[in-house]
Amino acid sequence: MPTKVLVTGAGGFIGHHLVTYLKKLDYWVRGVDIKHPEYAPSDADSFEILDLRRLDGCLQATRGIDEVYALAADMGGMGYISAHHAEILYNNALINFHTLEAARINGAKRYLYTSSACVYPEYRQTEAEVTPLREEDAYPAMPQDAYGWEKLLTERLCLHYRADYNFPTRIVRFHNIFGPLGTWDGGREKAPAAMCRKVARVKLTGGDPTIEIWGDGEQTRSFCYIDDCVEGIYRLMRSDHAEPLNLGQDRLISINELADLVSAAAGVEVRKRHVSGPQGVRGRNSDNTRLREVLGWEPQISLEEGLGRTYGWIEDQLREQLEAEPVRGAMAAL
Repeated sequence: MPTKVLVTGAGGFIGHHLVTYLKKLDYWVRGVDIKHPEYAPSDADSFEILDLRRLDGCLQATRGIDEVYALAADMGGMGYISAHHAEILYNNALINFHTLEAARINGAKRYLYTSSACVYPEYRQTEAEVTPLREEDAYPAMPQDAYGWEKLLTERLCLHYRADYNFPTRIVRFHNIFGPLGTWDGGREKAPAAMCRKVARVKLTGGDPTIEIWGDGEQTRSFCYIDDCVEGIYRLMRSDHAEPLNLGQDRLISINELADLVSAAAGVEVRKRHVSGPQGVRGRNSDNTRLREVLGWEPQISLEEGLGRTYGWIEDQLREQLEAEPVRGAMAAL
């Protein structure tokens, strides 16, 4: 019989890709979310719409499951997580506490929790030329926002479940994952998707070549393509590593440089207009030393290649949206 796997958050970006990855490896996969994937059908053997803020929903999701990949979260880009602190902390604490307990009750054999680089303290991220963050740098704790605090608290809970119940948890800290089939408009999109959308609009409309960038654009990040992300998740699940582990690229670039790379991928020139807006920490980069030691592997896909794939998909999405606008307008006038 194939191993039965649960992916929570399977209606979201990373969860959707992970379901497809696991199916190619011949796992039986149950996907669970409060919504279906937005841009393509799920490859899950079974997809259930459940509210994982409720323990009964989590008990139903984890029934008969061997391994749990816990990706469900209320989250988005900086514009969203900087403005919904109470909602994010409340929803995510319920989701993660209940999912972990339900998996233990139902006898899951492996459990992987997806944390975030947002757990790292603000005081280590005040300069654009930031020192890459090692896993142990999360303490003394001072995450920037509620999203980071909840992630760090659930990391602690996973470690205590392993110590107190001998429940086999693993913890991965994502560093800015991007790629096709992810949110690209509406307010919850992250920086690479937002940048691709802005540049694609310039290209497709032929209008004002100016794009807006929050802040001075010199804030820095590293960005990891989705294919590397799901491979890293799977490798960690198969390992025996119990402590939190970074998963991301370790190439640091500014948001201004990100705009230049997307413009190159699109084959257009844009002008940058810097405006006020949430920027997050000044700089953040992943130290991948432990990732290489633990998994004997690190992300392989270059930022340029990943942005090229992502830009092409978002340009197609925006083109379809723009072509549909006259049709919607004509129907509204009837």
